[in-house]
Amino acid sequence: MISTKSFKKIKPLIFILIFSPSIYWSFQFINGSLGVNPIEKLMDNLGETALRLIVLTLFISSLSEYKKFRFLIEIRRMIGLFAFFYVCCHFLTYIVLDHFFDINFIIKDILKRPFITFGFISFVLLIPLALTSPKKILKKLGYKVWKKIHYLIYPAAILSSVHFYMLVRANKIEPAIYIFLILLLLLYRLFYKIIRPLLVR
Repeated sequence: MISTKSFKKIKPLIFILIFSPSIYWSFQFINGSLGVNPIEKLMDNLGETALRLIVLTLFISSLSEYKKFRFLIEIRRMIGLFAFFYVCCHFLTYIVLDHFFDINFIIKDILKRPFITFGFISFVLLIPLALTSPKKILKKLGYKVWKKIHYLIYPAAILSSVHFYMLVRANKIEPAIYIFLILLLLLYRLFYKIIRPLLVR
């Protein structure tokens, strides 16, 4: 079994592995090697990475309930914050590069197109999670309140996966897999936290 102490040693490596794609894509964008529609490609890459990290965070939350995988708690917060980082980059690409701070158009676009509405709501739901991620905030709020706030990850994950599903025009298999995995993990958490305790009584 991997100990938390030994796992901490590879934490910087995981940090570099997750952060490096954003640097690589930024370089490609500046260099003009992201294809015929570089803004859309950059936005898609950032958004898909954010969604994958959200799903990974949910997996880690479920696995860390078991003693053998308790060491994963050490990177859960980092991966969650990286998910928010990529969501912010995705959203900023949409605002700055795609629409040049045209706030009136952006507001109309959010209200008019459902897939953008879902994506925006997901982003808003993730903000409290990022703000309450520091350990100092956890201590001030108390674990019960903090835990309730962090349940927002599930509606945020569902909305972001639906956002991706509606965005993809051709092959919808990948976004469908994300939706399935998120719903499966949600059902598991409901069973583990609500149904299982009732059965044990």
